[in-house]
Amino acid sequence: MAFVPRSFPAFLSHTYAMTDSIQNIHPASAAVDKDELQIPLIDFGPFFTGTPADKHAVALSITAAFKTSGFVYLKSHGIPPSVVSRVFASSAQFFARPQEQKDALGWTTPQSNRGYVTIGREKLTTVDETNGDTLRASAPDIKETMEIGREGVEGRPNHWPDKIDEEGKDFKETMQSFFEMGQTLHKQIMQAIALGMNLPEHFFDDFISAADNNLRLLHYPSVSREVFQNNPHQVRAGEHSDYGSITLLFQDKHGGLQVRSPKGTFVDATPIADTIVVNAGDLLARWSNDTIKSTRHRVIQPPKAGDESPDTYPARYSVAYFCNPDEEKLIQALPGTFGETAQVDKKYPDIVSGEYMVQRLNATY
Repeated sequence: MAFVPRSFPAFLSHTYAMTDSIQNIHPASAAVDKDELQIPLIDFGPFFTGTPADKHAVALSITAAFKTSGFVYLKSHGIPPSVVSRVFASSAQFFARPQEQKDALGWTTPQSNRGYVTIGREKLTTVDETNGDTLRASAPDIKETMEIGREGVEGRPNHWPDKIDEEGKDFKETMQSFFEMGQTLHKQIMQAIALGMNLPEHFFDDFISAADNNLRLLHYPSVSREVFQNNPHQVRAGEHSDYGSITLLFQDKHGGLQVRSPKGTFVDATPIADTIVVNAGDLLARWSNDTIKSTRHRVIQPPKAGDESPDTYPARYSVAYFCNPDEEKLIQALPGTFGETAQVDKKYPDIVSGEYMVQRLNATY
């Protein structure tokens, strides 16, 4: 199977190379520590190769972070940097296609959640119920995306460019392979969460066996600095929390991701080479009876680098792998998160995973 895209953009060839602009910190250090927001950098390697005690320690570290900040950085996660770079290159090639080609692959329904989403269509801003629509209208998200689900779902085909040209065929093969890698890591992280929540290691396995996940490719085009100067509410992606269980986020070197702190400020989640930013989503928070936090975040213009144009913010690319329980699974508060032991009642009624996701997507598009 041809995995490497036919061409490789020079500006992305070093996306995951270690550079002076990307932090390189000790695995035991904090990736973020500001305004009472602490996001650890965790070495996931011992979960695969360490002793049972090492494995349990990793699990506890991940779960502790999810209970406080809702975010972690993971290194040694098992997906090679070369693979991630290929995905970024293939993504950039897709977004460089003529607009009419992308529009022909357009997103259709929340039930399917597959296909191309043009700039301004998605409305992520969820600041509050009173001014959210106003902000969306005055400062729409400056991004375009490509949504990819699992293959073989009746009536919900992925919208591939493989019929257009050979590059489109390579794109399909690259993303199909990466989707499977994401599901493998999803399963491993959920096993760690299970151990950290004092549940059997494989507690979540049956909930996620179908891989009802969403691979999202994101392109934030270059933007004039005047756009942000003239509109104080303008961002590249509005403040929001994710919908599912966990999100695996791969960033390029430019940055721009910010996480909301306990003080209400937004703190930079600066890219760290060869790591994945993993955050808990709303459904996992609900599943855990709010033991785990789903923290709001956004994407703004990146910090200015010395070699960039003074008048334009550069394009940014990222890849998000949204992990969800299988759509037919009933989500109930996890054992140990309610009742006499936890000294708290169930906060939410039971809900079917797929119904929950469609509700959230209907409110977004």
